[in-house]
Amino acid sequence: MAIEQSVLRDQIRAFIQELASTKGITSFTDQESLLENGVIDSLGIFRVVSFLEDTFRVRVGDMEINGENLKNVETIEQLVLSKQPK
Repeated sequence: MAIEQSVLRDQIRAFIQELASTKGITSFTDQESLLENGVIDSLGIFRVVSFLEDTFRVRVGDMEINGENLKNVETIEQLVLSKQPK
């Protein structure tokens, strides 16, 4: 079952916003580097991965958990889309 792209991005953004709000961050863009700007930290990365696996029923391999795939909302969305059945 393919996920509609706009819904996917909205769900990812909403989850990251929850993490960001605990740090007092109220806004960020879909292109903004989440790690560099302190939106998420190393623990947050693992929370994001767990969220993706649980919510979208995808498997994120250990080698895929890196700064490039998890850089921002757009790259996280692309990671999930790459794992969707064609």
